[in-house]
Amino acid sequence: MAEPGHNSHQTSEDATATDDRLRLLIERVERLEEEKKAMSDDIRDVYAEAKAVGYDAKIMRQIVRLRKMKPDDRREMETILETYKCAVGLG
Repeated sequence: MAEPGHNSHQTSEDATATDDRLRLLIERVERLEEEKKAMSDDIRDVYAEAKAVGYDAKIMRQIVRLRKMKPDDRREMETILETYKCAVGLG
């Protein structure tokens, strides 16, 4: 089986263009991965700052997760959570 971007009918110029495109795409992914790590580090620093002034980072993470949800999805999840809590004697 031929490798993607390489077949017996490609000219050397086509193969070079394909190789260049692949290299550029990989480099873009690598840069984005670096940016993602930097963002992750920044987020961790914000949670550390919040903890330093007395906030509970674990609860803050839950709030962030809840705020990402659609209101109907959040209500449904809260209803199910309450049902489960009652079922195990926590309600």
